Amino acid sequence: MLESLKKMFSGNEGDMPVNTGSKPDISREKSKELYEKAKTYFPGGVNSPVRAFKSVYGTPLFIQKGDGCFVWDADGNQFIDFCGSWGPLILGHNPPKVREKVIETMQNGMSFGAPTALENELAELIIKNNKHVEKIRFTSSGTEAVMSAIRLARGYTRRDKILKFEGCYHGHSDSLLVKAGSGLVTFGETSSLGVPKSFAEETIVIPLNDTEALTQAFAQFKDQLAAVIIEGIPANNGLLIQDPAYIEFLQKICKDNGTLLIFDEVITGFRLGFEGAAGYYNAKPDIVTYGKILGGGLPVGMYGASAEIMGHISPDGGVYQAGTLSGNPVAMSAGIAQLTELLKSGFYKELNAKATEFAEGIQRFATARSYKFKVFHVGSIFWFAFTDKDKIQCAEDIDPASMEKFKVMHRELLNRGIYLGPSGYEVGFVSAAHTKIELEKAKRAILEALDIVFRK
Repeated sequence: MLESLKKMFSGNEGDMPVNTGSKPDISREKSKELYEKAKTYFPGGVNSPVRAFKSVYGTPLFIQKGDGCFVWDADGNQFIDFCGSWGPLILGHNPPKVREKVIETMQNGMSFGAPTALENELAELIIKNNKHVEKIRFTSSGTEAVMSAIRLARGYTRRDKILKFEGCYHGHSDSLLVKAGSGLVTFGETSSLGVPKSFAEETIVIPLNDTEALTQAFAQFKDQLAAVIIEGIPANNGLLIQDPAYIEFLQKICKDNGTLLIFDEVITGFRLGFEGAAGYYNAKPDIVTYGKILGGGLPVGMYGASAEIMGHISPDGGVYQAGTLSGNPVAMSAGIAQLTELLKSGFYKELNAKATEFAEGIQRFATARSYKFKVFHVGSIFWFAFTDKDKIQCAEDIDPASMEKFKVMHRELLNRGIYLGPSGYEVGFVSAAHTKIELEKAKRAILEALDIVFRK
């Protein structure tokens, strides 16, 4: 079958025969029924806002099963999945080695609120293979890891203010649910009700990829900035790949001012490579944070730094952070199994090569058709943007009107058995479970969807 697909798709993608007719909508009756019931239990019927499908057509799909690169919804529809639980399923859904390790651990209990040898084992795997951390602390989520890293930076520097970038998302803690006000360098404005204005005013927000704004911020708030936090590669508001020179400038200005640099690697950590974006840029952040990818997709997070900085965390130091489920044995065992696979020779080379071939094939087709469409990608992360810009490096470069085209594309892809995150600002992920056969099928569906989007 793979050979026949190769023959079908050989040559110039611009000449590929494409079915330009819209397909009938898939059945969502069971999902609709579940959603109506969910709305009586949960705000908006969901436990995380993006799941409500407000940015795309139709009601949310309720997922019933995942295996390999596939998910099935409550109506029995099968999809090739490029969401992967928002990134952590780098081995695909339900990988046998992770599942077996978790089951083995659960035979002995699921939570103790006490140390286990599994914590040591996972920590050793990470620290021995990541030169950016000497000591770590496990948490129960990426949000908690980032929140704790901010507190650590403030406690270590004895400063209060932090600086973040417009378009970067760092979880839903109060200090980071802020957006830019008017002006180049601004105090943050709350982006959620319930966040006190006084909290937001401790956060400075500036545009990405703007050395002038960064220089001005340090001049204006000299000796007040505890930390600058940036996503390793911003990937929550499009895929905003920064130039190495900008990351070098960011590191230098932080070091010159005694400000800690935090890399939020909840998406990029263990995804771009074992050392994440820090390894990709050959950067030296002072603190790094990671999310559920290090637990095989289970609820877990982590922050780490030098032994000297981490020595300020309780019980060694005066910065308090705790959690009953921190380092819980089920997540630790899943992490050990997953990271062991990632450390195998050639893992990232093979994964990233597949993703590059997939992204570049789609881009060749769009270019040949003169479509206003770009596929931005790095490692095994990709993002579809309806633009003719060769680079998008800050939130202001994204045209909100382009999201209408994504809505059409998303519906057409669902109807062709392809699942992407339900927002045009979200990135997609290729996993080790995506074979060339599935990637070719997905590419074919994407090309058909593009023809329909640009025919309208």
